[in-house]
Amino acid sequence: MQLPRDPSNVAYALVAAFPTRLAGDVQSVLEVIPEARLAPMMPFEVEVQGEIVAIPYRLYNEEPCADFERPLSGTQQMILHCLYSRHHDGRVRQRHLEQIAASGEPWVVPFVVQLAGEYVLEIIELIGRGLPGLAVPGSTQRRLYGSTSLGIRLSSHARSGAW
Repeated sequence: MQLPRDPSNVAYALVAAFPTRLAGDVQSVLEVIPEARLAPMMPFEVEVQGEIVAIPYRLYNEEPCADFERPLSGTQQMILHCLYSRHHDGRVRQRHLEQIAASGEPWVVPFVVQLAGEYVLEIIELIGRGLPGLAVPGSTQRRLYGSTSLGIRLSSHARSGAW
């Protein structure tokens, strides 16, 4: 099934949040998530490995029941968790962040970094615990997230417990 290339189309908007090579996996995820009460809000664009993706700022779909998630592949489950890390409910965002924070996939990075800017203490602490290698030169996490002040700030404050 080819999605219409219409950014106002909800399915297209969610597929656009990931690199094009994942479009089939995203479509499989869309089949198990409940229909949204509202359209996703204000996407922000980022470059992931040379490709521009448009990640929704907020998502309003209810969470699917676990029975629908089980048949998804590992990549598809990661996509689901990325999408729900943008949920309007902070507790839902936190639950799904727990599943993606330590991922080594470059397309997951913008979902995690965006959450770091939301200033929800529990989410910031979870990111710090999920990314212990940020301050380690040459680590996979340092290469994925870079040596930005954000990365250094996250790792040092997560260890010290101070902000």
